[in-house]
Amino acid sequence: MRPAWFLVMAVLLALMAPAGALAAEKGEPLAEVDGQAITAEEVEKAVGAQLNRLQEQIYAVKRQKLEQLINERLVAKEAARRGVSVPALLDAEVISKVGLVTEQEVENFYQVNKAQQKGEEASFREQIRSYLQNQKLAARGEAFVRSLRAKAKIVMNLPPPPVFRVQVAADGAPFRGAAGAPVTIVEFEDFHCPFCKRVQSTVGEVLSRYGDKVRVAHKDFPIDQLHPQARKAHEAARCAADQGKFWPYHDLLFANAPKASPENLKAYAQEAGLELPAFEQCLASAKHQAAVQKDIEDGVRAGVTGTPTFFVNGRPLAGVQPLESFARVIEEELARQ
Repeated sequence: MRPAWFLVMAVLLALMAPAGALAAEKGEPLAEVDGQAITAEEVEKAVGAQLNRLQEQIYAVKRQKLEQLINERLVAKEAARRGVSVPALLDAEVISKVGLVTEQEVENFYQVNKAQQKGEEASFREQIRSYLQNQKLAARGEAFVRSLRAKAKIVMNLPPPPVFRVQVAADGAPFRGAAGAPVTIVEFEDFHCPFCKRVQSTVGEVLSRYGDKVRVAHKDFPIDQLHPQARKAHEAARCAADQGKFWPYHDLLFANAPKASPENLKAYAQEAGLELPAFEQCLASAKHQAAVQKDIEDGVRAGVTGTPTFFVNGRPLAGVQPLESFARVIEEELARQ
């Protein structure tokens, strides 16, 4: 993890330099140390990913507010067209069209979530009822707004931030999807990172939705300070790859994380259908130690500070991202083809 002052410096640079200012000065020294120049290109390369994340966050906040204002204006216009107040319109189109939560719905939710119960059961069930009712109201409200948007002419002029790309090599990395896919997602992951485990289902949804248009490549990024046993698990996965079983072994590591004792790693190999003597010899020899370290160094150079970190055709996405975040970037990349 990089120190806090690094992010502070990135924020200051973002505030002091207008978009594209550093790029315009490439090649010109920004500072000199005993006659040795520090160029704008060096600075931009070092902080580009951090600045891009800040720009994306600013854009997301503006976009969210803009969408809210559009929705509010559409509802107000519809209320005026009907000659009623906004509350009356919402009563007619949302509240009156949402049924009450049933006892069976409360019971079903309770049975799935009762381990999280705090306090008395009756109070917990009332919380469930309120939560489910609000969900129904929100879903109906969203459907009503969608119907208004479908009939309106909406022009969005909010400019997105400039596309920032990082050069991340995926050559030789294990991948899922079509080899010739127009969109490559490189994922730096740690087999013992709970956030990496959580995002696996979303990655599966991405592959399912986009088929041969996307491939997802794996890169090793075990974080020793947090997960001391993870590095050996990454070496074990590469031993599995030697036998053409990387992805089955990869999935078993996440399914059973953070269990990674020598006995565990051997049991996963057996479950994945590996030839055990060859696997054990590979793991004992530390054959892939250098390859795992190289992936880590590649990640550091690319600006990776935590896992999971994705690069969609070089465009960084950090953390547990929802399907919509991947879809937005993938659609933009496909449109550029």
